[in-house]
Amino acid sequence: MFPLPDPMARALAAARDAARAGEVPVGAVILHAGKVIATAANAPRALCDPTAHAEMLAIRAAAATLGSDRLDDCDLWVTLEPCAMCAGAIAHARITRLYYGASDAKGGAVEHGPRFFAQPTCHHRPEIYSGIGEGEAGALLRDFFAARR
Repeated sequence: MFPLPDPMARALAAARDAARAGEVPVGAVILHAGKVIATAANAPRALCDPTAHAEMLAIRAAAATLGSDRLDDCDLWVTLEPCAMCAGAIAHARITRLYYGASDAKGGAVEHGPRFFAQPTCHHRPEIYSGIGEGEAGALLRDFFAARR
């Protein structure tokens, strides 16, 4: 087994932070020119904001850091397949590459559900790489939900 790339290791650490806070364990990291410019964990409950997914928070932070609504030449690393809302934000932000860990057959919108980036109305499609850190990301999610049943 190979070690995880540093951005996914950071995203997983953020996901663990989310779980400790009682949030669904999802973490996200954005890189620009190989440098981490944003890291976020899911926080809808803490922020009383249903849009406070890790991806959305990371995109907002990266946009503020770069002073632009366009995240050209940025890579998003996230522990779970993005939902439709987050996929839309990824397209609008013009994220160059999307790396994600666990697939989400129920709520995902990249390889499941609406397959957002495959739609003819999608105006920007990032390069997509899936399954990076899938085992650890999936285990975090399974353990989180098993503890709540």
